[in-house]
Amino acid sequence: MDRGHRAVPHTADVRIEAWAPDREGCLAEAVAALVATFADVAGARPDAETVLTVPADGNEDLLVAVLDEVIFRLEIEGTLPLETEAQPVDGGVRVRWRTTGTDAVELVGAVPKAVSLHGLRFSGTDSGWRCAVTVDV
Repeated sequence: MDRGHRAVPHTADVRIEAWAPDREGCLAEAVAALVATFADVAGARPDAETVLTVPADGNEDLLVAVLDEVIFRLEIEGTLPLETEAQPVDGGVRVRWRTTGTDAVELVGAVPKAVSLHGLRFSGTDSGWRCAVTVDV
């Protein structure tokens, strides 16, 4: 299975889907999908790095926590991830973002406000991992 992501039509908000061979790759693709809904990062270069450990109470909770952290840092710090790496650790996932400020990218869509729990999916099968999430804008 290849890695990838996309935005799909949704009535008033933004719906993203992501897929990868493993859970951590799918998380990274979901972050890229979220950022792509509101920012053109082409040509932007990372100027900082953030590492955080997110507890994994369940796969869907993990996905929400990671995407919520992107939204939080966007609102509070004015930063967004350009590159995401995720690795499993005891009790959760360690996420490493290479980031830049919003002043270094072109905003091309509505800035996300929150992750909706309605229609949330994040699971693995023999062929890989997939997630789908609606983001309030």
